[in-house]
Amino acid sequence: MPVPLRQNLRIGAHLLRHRLKKTKYYPFIVEIEPLFACNLSCPGCGKIQHPTEVLRKRLSVQDIVGAVEESGTPMVSIAGGEPLLHPDIEEIVAALVRRKVYVYLCTNGVLLRRRLDKFTPSRYFSFVLHVDGLRDRHDQAVNREGVFDEVVMAIREAKAKGFRVTTNSTFFNTDEPKTVRDVLDFLNDDLEVDAMMISPAYAYEKAPDQAHFLGPDQTRDLFKRAFADGKRKHWRLNHSPLFLDFLEGKVDFQCTAWGIPSYSVFGWQRPCYLMADGYASSYKELVETTDWAAYGRGRDPRCENCMAHCGYEPSAVIASMGSLRESLRALRSTR
Repeated sequence: MPVPLRQNLRIGAHLLRHRLKKTKYYPFIVEIEPLFACNLSCPGCGKIQHPTEVLRKRLSVQDIVGAVEESGTPMVSIAGGEPLLHPDIEEIVAALVRRKVYVYLCTNGVLLRRRLDKFTPSRYFSFVLHVDGLRDRHDQAVNREGVFDEVVMAIREAKAKGFRVTTNSTFFNTDEPKTVRDVLDFLNDDLEVDAMMISPAYAYEKAPDQAHFLGPDQTRDLFKRAFADGKRKHWRLNHSPLFLDFLEGKVDFQCTAWGIPSYSVFGWQRPCYLMADGYASSYKELVETTDWAAYGRGRDPRCENCMAHCGYEPSAVIASMGSLRESLRALRSTR
């Protein structure tokens, strides 16, 4: 978990404070979708299936700052859609950084080199670029040739200009341990990104491609074999050790859907950014009126194939905090 020590201590203090106060629900990180419009049509994503009038909507700087302040989160992930299409995206980032909120800006990388000069490097800010495989595999995943090469150039340029760069790789049932290892080795050793995130693909109901999502058994087998021979210790993976154990099938958790709430042009989404069972107008309404116990594998059939970080990384962190051994293990993985 190569998170800078200062950031890790800040997040740890946030979680410990809520634990000591016995707060029932609190955010680990807030997922913000300031728009659903995108410049790619990835077959595994259903965001651009929204009608045109929805794709034209945008959250304002004030909307986002208000949501972050109400929730009290120390960290946000700005996703979409493609956030770099938002006309005020640099103002959104700057407003949050001024408030010392850690910001992860997720992008497909197509526009990044043209937008880099609008941003300023900061210890509170990181770009997150989607890299779902090496050249042919990634370009197939995003349904456009040439995107992988553009992403690689964008990563190199962002790193050269002093930005912290993280990557996010989603894996499908067409992946094998070798394809997982190949892309992580490339990102870790060749591009030398600061950190990497990984996730098994979740079966979005509106995604054009419904044939290639992973089930739990497939996920466990894929990552168990990909992580064999201690490979995962070599990679700068931005996950808690227990979450990686979870992906391998060494431990199991119940979903903690409330840990990473999602805020979009529709409001606060129930129960998470992967499922939409209605929306709340405030964070308080979200946590107080959502039946959190109704979600997760064994509770809701839509959750049966989900092992995504938004539900299970918080579960792993909570388990780590409850164990001295796991807390020390997580601390050792921090740089």
